[in-house]
Amino acid sequence: MRIALMVVRLIYKVPYYFFLIWRCGVSDKISYEEAFWKIKKVTKKANHAGRVTVEAYGLENIPKEDGFIFFPNHQGLFDVLVFLDSCPRPFSFVAKKEASNIILLKQVIKALGAYPMDREDVRQSMKVINAVTEDVKNGKNFLIFPEGTRSKLGNGMLDFKGGSFKSATKAKCPIVPCALIDSFKPFDEKNIRPVKVKVIYMKPMYYEEYKEMKTVDIAEEVRGRIEKTIRQYEDQDGI
Repeated sequence: MRIALMVVRLIYKVPYYFFLIWRCGVSDKISYEEAFWKIKKVTKKANHAGRVTVEAYGLENIPKEDGFIFFPNHQGLFDVLVFLDSCPRPFSFVAKKEASNIILLKQVIKALGAYPMDREDVRQSMKVINAVTEDVKNGKNFLIFPEGTRSKLGNGMLDFKGGSFKSATKAKCPIVPCALIDSFKPFDEKNIRPVKVKVIYMKPMYYEEYKEMKTVDIAEEVRGRIEKTIRQYEDQDGI
C-alpha cells in the first residue's frame, strides 16, 4: 500500500526516476559514487511521498576513511532505503539472489555494483565474499545483513551468521554495527499512516579489536551490541 502511495504521489516523476536509475546501471560513464548520490535523491523523494521519516543517530561514528562494512539487523523490505536516505557516504550492498529479479531493485544493484548472493550455492557465495573483500580493500563501503533474511519479528532479531563477517575479517576493515528500529513498518504493515524509522550508527569495531575472534563470536558480539542499543532507544520512547 505504501509503495502504491509513493508511486501515486510521484506519478509524473516516476518515469524520469526509473530512467535515471536505469541509466546509472548501464552507463560506464557514471561512477558508483555518482550513482549513489542520484539514487539517494530519488530515495528521499520516495520516502517523503510515502510519509516515512527516517531519523539517523550516531553519524559521527562512521569511519572517516572509506573501506568499511555496515552490519545492521534486518527487519523488512524498507531496510536498504533507510541507509540510502540517511547515510552520508556512498556504499554498495549484498542482496539475496531473488532481489536481482525485482524490477527497479535490480537496476539499483547494477548501478551501485552490488552483489546478489545465492546462499544455497557455496561456490557462488565464496565468489561474492572474495569480491566484496577486494572492493573493501580498494576503499568501497558495503552493507551486509548478517541475519541473512528478514527477521519478521518486529524489533526482535534472528541469530547472526558468522559467515556474513568473512569479508570484513579478510579485508581487515572496520565493522560498523547498526540498529534499525521500526524499519518493518513502512512496507510490511498494511497501512499508509505516517511512520518514523530510526537507524543508529554505532561505534565501529576495528580489526585490532576482533582479529583474534572467530566469525561466529564476532557475529554474537555485534548482535548483542545491536540488541542493547535497540532496547535503549525503545526505553527512551517508552515503547
